[in-house]
Amino acid sequence: MSGPIAAPSFTAYLLPPMKTGNSSWGRETFALLRAGPFRRYIIGSSISDSGTWMQIMAQGWVMSTLTNKAIMLGLVQFAAGVPMIFLTMFGGSAADRFDKRRILVGTQIAQIILAAILGFLILSGRVQIWHIIVVAGLLGVAFAFEHPSLSALVPELVRREEIASAVALDRAVFHCSRLVGPSVAGLVVAAFGAAMAFFINAFSFVALIIALLSLPARVPGSKEEEAMRASGFKDGFRYVRSDKPSLAMVGMIAVMTLCIFPTVSVMMPLYVRDVLKLGPDKLGFIMAASAVGSVIGAIFLIMIPRARRGASMMLATAAVTCSVVALSRVNGFPPAAAALVVTSLGLSLIFGLSNTIVQERAPSHLRGRVSAVMGLSFFGLLPVSGLGVTSLADAIGMRTALAASAVFYGIGSLAILIWIGARLNQAPEPAAAFAVVAPEVAPV
Repeated sequence: MSGPIAAPSFTAYLLPPMKTGNSSWGRETFALLRAGPFRRYIIGSSISDSGTWMQIMAQGWVMSTLTNKAIMLGLVQFAAGVPMIFLTMFGGSAADRFDKRRILVGTQIAQIILAAILGFLILSGRVQIWHIIVVAGLLGVAFAFEHPSLSALVPELVRREEIASAVALDRAVFHCSRLVGPSVAGLVVAAFGAAMAFFINAFSFVALIIALLSLPARVPGSKEEEAMRASGFKDGFRYVRSDKPSLAMVGMIAVMTLCIFPTVSVMMPLYVRDVLKLGPDKLGFIMAASAVGSVIGAIFLIMIPRARRGASMMLATAAVTCSVVALSRVNGFPPAAAALVVTSLGLSLIFGLSNTIVQERAPSHLRGRVSAVMGLSFFGLLPVSGLGVTSLADAIGMRTALAASAVFYGIGSLAILIWIGARLNQAPEPAAAFAVVAPEVAPV
C-alpha cells in the first residue's frame, strides 16, 4: 500500500488493530491466511508496502543530495499535504458510497506512473527539487482517496467476528514491510543508484492491483443504510465533534503531527547525513530501526486491556518525549537507532489506541468519513508542521529543534489526556458501539 511519498511513514498508524484481548489472538489471526480474498489482499499488500518503503527511503536520500535546507524537505511535505486538506473528506464520502476496489485500483495506477516518472528523471540525472514537489502533490491527491477506502476495505474481506484480527494482521504486515523496505533500499541505492528503488516500487503495485481485482464486492445494505452512506461528509465532522473521547483522540493525533512527525520523518535524511555524518545505507537501517519499534508497539497494542488505555497512552507519551530529546543529544548510529525504536514504539501505541477508540465508537455508515476525519487531523496538519519545524531547524539548529518539539509535544498530549481522563477506559454507548458492518463472506 502506498501513500504520498513525502510523508507516508506513519500512514499505517491510522488503521490500527481494534482488538484489546490477547487470549487467542495469534490462532485467530493466522487462521485468516487460509485461502480466500483476505489472503490474496495481504500478499499483494505486503509486496506493495515493501516497494513503497524502498521509494520513501530513496526519495529522502535524493532530496538530501539536492539541498542542505531542511525547509525544502518541508516543502515536499507541504505539497503532499495540501491536496489532502481539501480532498480527504470527499475521499471518505466516496469510500462509503462507491466500490472501494475500483477507487484503490485507480490510485495504484496513478502511483505507478508517478514512481516511474521520478525514476527516469533520477536515472537521466535531470531530477530537480521542483519535480519531487510536483509529484508529491499529485500523490497527495491519490492518497486523499486511497486512505479512507483502504480503512473500510479490510473488514469487508472477512467474517464479522474476524474483523479485529484481520486489521491487526494487516497492520503487522505493513510494519514488517517498514523493516524490510528501507533496509533493502539502502543496499539497492548504494549498489545501483536511487532510480532503481523507484522502478522496483512502480512494479510492486502490480501485485496489489491483481489482488484488488480478485476481491469480491461489498454486499449492499438496506435502503436505509445505503441512504445514510450517501449523506454528506459533514456528518463525519458532526459525529467526531459530538463524541468527546473521539474528539480527544483527534487532538492526540493533531499534537503529534504538529510536533513529532516532521522531526522523525521529514528531517531524518538530513539528520543522518549532517548530524550523524552517515550514508544512505545507514539511513535505510535507521528507518528499519523505526519499523522495529512499530512492530513491537503493534504487538503490545493487542495486549492492552480497556481499563489501562489511559495509563498506557500517558506512558507512551512520556516515552516519545524522552526518546526524541535523546535523539537530539546522541552522536552515533547505535544510540540514534535505539532512540528511534522507542519513539516509534510509543507512536504506534498512541496511534493504535486513538484509532481503536474512535473506530469502536463510530457508526458503520460513517466509517469512511470518520476515518477521513482522523486522517485529516494527521495529513491536514502535515503541511503546516512540515514547514514550521523544518524552518525552526534551519533557524536554531536541528538538535535544538528536536528537543523543543519533544517538550511541546509532551505538554500538549498530557494536557489532552488529563482533560479526557477515565472516559478513555469506558466502553462506548450501545448506539455507537458497532464500528463496522461486515457481510458474511465465504472464501472465494
